Amino acid sequence: MNIAIDIESDTPIFTQLVDQIKQGVASKNLKPGMLLPSIRQLANDLGINPNTVSKAYKLLERDSVIIGKGYRGTFIHEQALEHCETDLNTTALTVITASVKQLRELGLTDSEIRNAFTTAMK
Repeated sequence: MNIAIDIESDTPIFTQLVDQIKQGVASKNLKPGMLLPSIRQLANDLGINPNTVSKAYKLLERDSVIIGKGYRGTFIHEQALEHCETDLNTTALTVITASVKQLRELGLTDSEIRNAFTTAMK
């Protein structure tokens, strides 16, 4: 697996990891059932914090691109190719943007909308 991290990029490191693993699946360089490096190993190889790799792996597992099998390791999911286009962040942004637009049309100010979102997040 060939991952290159750009620490100068505005894109967070965990996002770079997620994107590159999804690209590897899409290009069929990473095949279903393929064993991925452990969190610790990948962090050491890339010179980054293991928590960053852990966050990327959790997001990839949530999107069914990878699957953790306990002590046996982390593998490319059998249906990874179908799921590598999943981007819940874009979906969330679309939903929130539509909600904000609707609230503004109702006459709420940006401060009221912010307060409502803050309250909803509790």
